[in-house]
Amino acid sequence: MTQAEIKNLVSQMTLEEKATMCSGADFWHTEAIERLGIPASMVSDGPHGLRKQDDKADHLGVNESIKAVCFPAGCGTAASFNRDLIKEMGATLANECQAEGVSVILGPAMNIKRSPVCGRNFEYYSEDPLVAGEMAGALISGVQSGGVGTSAKHFLANNQEHRRMTCSSNIDERTLREIYLGAFESAVKSSHPWTIMASYNRINGVHATEQKEYLTDVLRGEWGFDGYVMSDWGAVNDRVAELAAGMDLEMPSSNGENDKLIVEAVKNGTLDEAVLDQAVERILNIVYRFEENRKPDAVWDLDADHEMARKIAQETMVLLKNDDILPLTADKKIAFIGQYASKPRYQGGGSSHINSRRITSAMDAVSEYCTVTYAQGYSDKADVIDETMMAEAVKVASEAEVAVLFVGLPDLIESEGFDRPDMKMPKNQNELIDRVCEVNKNVVIVLHNGAPVEMPWLPKVKGVLEAYLSGEACGGAVVDILFGKVSPSAKLPETFPVKYEDNPSYLSFPGEGNEVNYTEGVFVGYRYYDRKKMDVLFPFGFGLSYTEFEYSNLKLDKTSMKDTDEVTVTVDVKNVGKMAGKEVVQLYVNDVESKVIRPVNELRDFVKIELQPGETKTVTFVLGKRAFAYFNTTLHDWHVETGDFMIRIGKSSRDIVLEEKIYVESTVRVPVKYTLDSCVLDLQEDPVAYEIAKPYLKLGFFEAQNNEDNDDSATAEAMSKDMMEAMVRYMPLRGVLSFSNGETTMDDLKELVEKLNNL
Repeated sequence: MTQAEIKNLVSQMTLEEKATMCSGADFWHTEAIERLGIPASMVSDGPHGLRKQDDKADHLGVNESIKAVCFPAGCGTAASFNRDLIKEMGATLANECQAEGVSVILGPAMNIKRSPVCGRNFEYYSEDPLVAGEMAGALISGVQSGGVGTSAKHFLANNQEHRRMTCSSNIDERTLREIYLGAFESAVKSSHPWTIMASYNRINGVHATEQKEYLTDVLRGEWGFDGYVMSDWGAVNDRVAELAAGMDLEMPSSNGENDKLIVEAVKNGTLDEAVLDQAVERILNIVYRFEENRKPDAVWDLDADHEMARKIAQETMVLLKNDDILPLTADKKIAFIGQYASKPRYQGGGSSHINSRRITSAMDAVSEYCTVTYAQGYSDKADVIDETMMAEAVKVASEAEVAVLFVGLPDLIESEGFDRPDMKMPKNQNELIDRVCEVNKNVVIVLHNGAPVEMPWLPKVKGVLEAYLSGEACGGAVVDILFGKVSPSAKLPETFPVKYEDNPSYLSFPGEGNEVNYTEGVFVGYRYYDRKKMDVLFPFGFGLSYTEFEYSNLKLDKTSMKDTDEVTVTVDVKNVGKMAGKEVVQLYVNDVESKVIRPVNELRDFVKIELQPGETKTVTFVLGKRAFAYFNTTLHDWHVETGDFMIRIGKSSRDIVLEEKIYVESTVRVPVKYTLDSCVLDLQEDPVAYEIAKPYLKLGFFEAQNNEDNDDSATAEAMSKDMMEAMVRYMPLRGVLSFSNGETTMDDLKELVEKLNNL
């Protein structure tokens, strides 16, 4: 339907009908208007599976949904660093939605992992905005290629579950732009989601649903978003203000209560009816976009999609430690220990919970390779040590050559709705690991969790495989990696700190009352740990393989550039091992010397490649202004400081293997507001300003002291050259009056300030 036809349709609606269109008909449908032939449109929870509910509705995973396929959660798919794979997953989800008549799947969830204990981190992608935006963008592109919409969420700064419906995320402008808006920006610009979901929380005191600056000025004005914005379920605060801000659709239904407020506001003149018309047009655009892309004959093959889930899961699992114990061989006597070996925790709790038709555990899948012994070892229903189960596990482990322990975080610790109190695993699982290590020196840990955990037992074990929450086929993928059918290729999309207290948000998470101050600024995750040179358990971007990769021949097509230019970067990667494998090539940028405080490394691009043994491929990156820029709050824009930058190629943020320097020249001068309180140093940092100021900086007192022959006196020692230079650097312009011996007047200084501000 054309825009003109949509406008014509809206013109035929009554005021009451238009108000009704801006609210859900129920939990999952937009309103239908039969007299005008406008159909209802169904949305459904996601984003790593279809949680379609037929009758009862809840949005929290309480009531049962249809049988579906659970793919790996965001914590795992991000670890794949494989855009093409996630697009393929998205296309599969789209086909399922088409088969079920779902127009929009509610996801991806792409909030930044500010703290490792956020209860919903399993659903989110990364601590890094580039990774979050690129992986979310890949899913969006995949889903929408099948004629089904997505709803990128939760916009904006929804980084905790504690008081999530009322808390205020208090964040400075630079941090918002570089970190929290950054993830959404790339996904919106590259993949054009059909809808955006506004979050519950406030941002700097104003509800996200009422933020015109972000919903209209930034999202639509700067980024070109052309869909509709819906509320998170129950996030509406002031319906009329939200419409004016650009929040179009309230979900779920308010049973007509907020519709009345809209009608009243239009009638009394506090809401322009044109604003309401625009919201209705946006909603109808998406309703008809799905109708025109509808595939009523779509066939949903759950078995085929289950195998797709296994394929994806193989690339979501990160090998964290391997002391010559993996891959396993079938001739060894192997024990699988832990509840999650037979009943895996493969997804998180809450609104993304999928009602899986088929679940493959490691015990189910290991028969493809060999026979193993099994002991449960613990129950995840309560953190209680069951001595009978523990004794059985120790016995089984003592009789095996290799003991593989399947442990992690249960739903009672990690779920939507609440945050974890710490990064610890259940005591009964840690105790199980300790006891097994006492009787068997060949221990491998398989972790089922959606976020980092502390690992006090790490030195005692020989192998650790981070399986994350990798969907209903996770067991098959786990054994495929354990036995070497597949070489692990995932990398950590987040830092694993040694302990929770190391995290930069530790002192301000989850805030005081309803106020959450993001005091760490842009130093989230590796940006903080790397700048501090702090020991971590495993760094951002880290992950082992069963083969080895060698990097060489890093080249830049230029050694200097203006910030309006681009630089092409190439690097050769060779598989020097004996097994085929995939490698994630990571490109970081470092500003060598900056006036603003910046991270040591910032990830600016990544590429995943597959290489056969002995094969070499050349990886190409193209970097423009944004790769070197920070967000300047004076310009309210992205800005590059003139100077040297290092282009760094790494296997992780801590393992930089190659680097080259490039000089970047800024084409934009940042205006400075000079006052009598401006220091001489402020002028020295701007060569043009300093040349103008030199004739006015008559500091006869210092010059006299410097010229006197007082080498043997206490005065000469006290008034050393370095000390005098420092005193001059940090002197405000008003201070020149006191040290010029009368050669500079106040009128002179005022004249100087005026000249500087007219540059």
